[in-house]
Amino acid sequence: MIEFTGQQLEEITGGILTGYDRKQVLNVPGFFVDSRSPIYGGIYVALIGEKVDGHIFLADVEVAGAALAIVSNDWTESVPEGLSLLRVSNPLNALGQIAHWVRTNVLTAQVIGVTGSSGKTSTKDLIAGILGQYGQCVAPPGSFNTEVGLPLTILSADVHTQFLVLEMGMRGIGHIKILADIAVPDIGVVVNIGSAHIELLGSIENIAVAKAELVRSLPITGVAILNQDDAFVARMSEGLKCSHLTFGESKGSDIYASDVRVEPDGTTRFTASYRDASYTVHVKLVGEHYVSNALAALGASIAAGVPFHIACEFLSNVDVISKWRMEVTEAANGVTVINDSYNANPESMRAALKTLAQLGSREPRRRTWAILGEMRELGEYSLDAHDAIGRLAVRLDISRLVCVGAATKVMHLAASNEGSWGEESVWVSDIDAVMKLLSDDLESGDIVLVKASRSIGLDRVAREVLELPLSSVSANLELGTDREQGAP
Repeated sequence: MIEFTGQQLEEITGGILTGYDRKQVLNVPGFFVDSRSPIYGGIYVALIGEKVDGHIFLADVEVAGAALAIVSNDWTESVPEGLSLLRVSNPLNALGQIAHWVRTNVLTAQVIGVTGSSGKTSTKDLIAGILGQYGQCVAPPGSFNTEVGLPLTILSADVHTQFLVLEMGMRGIGHIKILADIAVPDIGVVVNIGSAHIELLGSIENIAVAKAELVRSLPITGVAILNQDDAFVARMSEGLKCSHLTFGESKGSDIYASDVRVEPDGTTRFTASYRDASYTVHVKLVGEHYVSNALAALGASIAAGVPFHIACEFLSNVDVISKWRMEVTEAANGVTVINDSYNANPESMRAALKTLAQLGSREPRRRTWAILGEMRELGEYSLDAHDAIGRLAVRLDISRLVCVGAATKVMHLAASNEGSWGEESVWVSDIDAVMKLLSDDLESGDIVLVKASRSIGLDRVAREVLELPLSSVSANLELGTDREQGAP
C-alpha cells in the first residue's frame, strides 16, 4: 500500500485532478493497465496501444472499483460519473514519473537491474529466488521489462521491501537509460551480449552500447556484475564510476564455476568459488547454459549483502522459472516436452538444442524432436542465422527437425544438405501441420523441444503435445510390432 495525496500526484505528473479532493490521502493497493485484471481501490492507467486504447475501458474499471484513472488530456469522450481522473499529457510518462517518485521517496529497498541479450529473465528469477529467502523481495512475473512493466513492478513494492529486482529490455539506443532513470538501480547485472534485436540496432557493437547503459547509470556506490566470459560485457568495466564484480567459468573471474556436471534430468551441479571459499551448488533449471545465469545471480546477491555461503545454499533451493523458458513437463502420454517458446535468438537456440541433445543421449537413448520457428528481428543476418541452426541440429544428431513457417525454409534446406541427413528434417507451413505430423509419428519416450520467437505462437504446440493420444504407438503395439523405442 502506497500513500499519495491528490496534490502530490498532480505535482509528480504535472496533471490535473478532477473528482477528488487534492488534500485527501489516497491509499493505493496497486496500479494496473489491464482492465481485465483490475485492482480494487487501485489506480488504472489508460495506455494507448497499437491496437487498443485503454480509455475505452474506463466504465469497466469504474465498475470494478478503481479509485482513480490516469487519462490523457486529449480524451474527450464520456467518463463514468463515479470515477476520479488525473488528466496528464501522456499516461505512459506519468506511470514512469510516479514509479520514479516512489523509488526515490518511499522505497528503501536495494534495487537490482538485470539486462542481457538472452537469459535475463532466468537470471532475474534466480536472483529473486536467492534474495527472497534472505529478506522481503519483489520481482516481476515473467519479463515485465519495458517502460510499462518496469514501473508497475516498482509500484508493487512498498516500504517493507528489502530487495527489488527489475529486468530491463531494450529496442534501441537510449531505452535502457530511460528505464534506469526511472528505477535508479544500485546494482546492475549484464548477462551477455548476443544478436537479439540486431535488426533494430545494426550491429553487436551497438547492442553492447545499449546494454551498457545499465551499468553506466549506476551511482559511485553501486556495483556492476559483469560476465567475464563475454568480451563485450567484460569491456564494460572500463571507465565505470562504481565498483564491479565479474563472473564466468575461468579463474580470472571474481566468481567462477568449476567441475560442472550435468545431471540425468538436465540440471547442473558445479563448484562455485569466490575469494578463498568454494561451495557445491545445484541449479534446478534444465540446461548447462544456466551455469552462467547462476553465477550472475550469486554476484548480484553478494553485492546486495548476502554472504557467499548463504547465497550458494539458497541458490540450490531455487526451482521456479518464468513460463515457457526451458519449461520441462513429463506428459501422461510418456513424452517429455521442453517448452522454450517464449522467445528465440541464435544464442538461446543453440543452447536449447545442445540441452536437447544431451538429454537424448542418456541411456537408454531417446528420440529427440526440435520443433523450431522463426527467430525474428535479425534483419540481414536472418538467412545465415537460420542456416546455421539447421546445420547445428544435424551435428548434434537431433532425431527429427521440424521447421515451421516460411522463414525457416533455409533452416530445413541447410539441415537436409548437411552430411547424410535426409528425411530427418521436414518443413511445414503452420502449426496445424506440426500437430498432424506429431500425432502420426510421435512415440512415448520421445523428447520434444519447442522454440521460436514469441510472436510465432509455438506455445500452442507445447500445450497440445501434452494431450496427444499417440494413436500410432497404440496401433504398433496392437499389431505386435517390436519397433525399438528411440529408433529413428
